[in-house]
Amino acid sequence: MKTTVLGLDSKKSIKLAKELNILLANFQVYYQNVRGLHWNIKGKSFFELHVKFEELYTDAQEKVDLIAERILTLQGVPLHTFEDYSKLSTVVVGKNISNDKKAVELVVNSLSELLKIERAILATSDEANDEGTNSMMSDFIAEQEKTIWMLNAWLG
Repeated sequence: MKTTVLGLDSKKSIKLAKELNILLANFQVYYQNVRGLHWNIKGKSFFELHVKFEELYTDAQEKVDLIAERILTLQGVPLHTFEDYSKLSTVVVGKNISNDKKAVELVVNSLSELLKIERAILATSDEANDEGTNSMMSDFIAEQEKTIWMLNAWLG
């Protein structure tokens, strides 16, 4: 078995980098969605949601960087074009959403989609004995599950 400088199976690391690139593409779409929600939200929940969406897009921006750096750590190349992102993303693009309920539903649905991808990566990274990716995915999952719970509570 050929191993990487990290001591991981090279073939499994390549597979993980590909899966992480799919996550990266989806996070970029999610980030842009939340950024747009922050800009376009209207109504009685404006002040509350404007701040919440800023918190969410700032968090997403940090996660995008973490994902790209993990891909590099695994000796892969992170995707960096909107063309690549749009080809790989399964997160729905939200366009011109200003209604509070629709905005929060978009975030919940997007996070649910990210969770599916992260859980698949977690299974792959576990099989590869890649504790670094395991840890990152576990942290993302726990945080996003809590956010979904809170946003669903807001939805009623």
